[in-house]
Amino acid sequence: MKVKIHKNDNVVVIAGNDKGKTGKILKVFPKISRVIIEGINIRKRHTKPTQTNPQGGILEKEAPIHISNVMLLDPKSNEPTRIGAQVILDEKTGKKKRVRVSKISGEMI
Repeated sequence: MKVKIHKNDNVVVIAGNDKGKTGKILKVFPKISRVIIEGINIRKRHTKPTQTNPQGGILEKEAPIHISNVMLLDPKSNEPTRIGAQVILDEKTGKKKRVRVSKISGEMI
């Protein structure tokens, strides 16, 4: 499956416990169709004291969320939008280039 969402994109969660929250994508896992979003889907992990973490305790960490539960934010209106693709001609190299386009405003992402 071709993933239309990339690292550093701003997205909004449209389903699940964090519905309505927005954040920046930290990591994308295309093979399992999941993404990690900054500050979303926080899970607690209880850790023993180790040499690297002598304190131990409870660590909070972002867990992956399925791609179908997030939507990209439109750069112009800051609303959730679907994504399309357009082929444009690059002026510098003269080659064709594929770019992502917002379905709401038609603006390049």
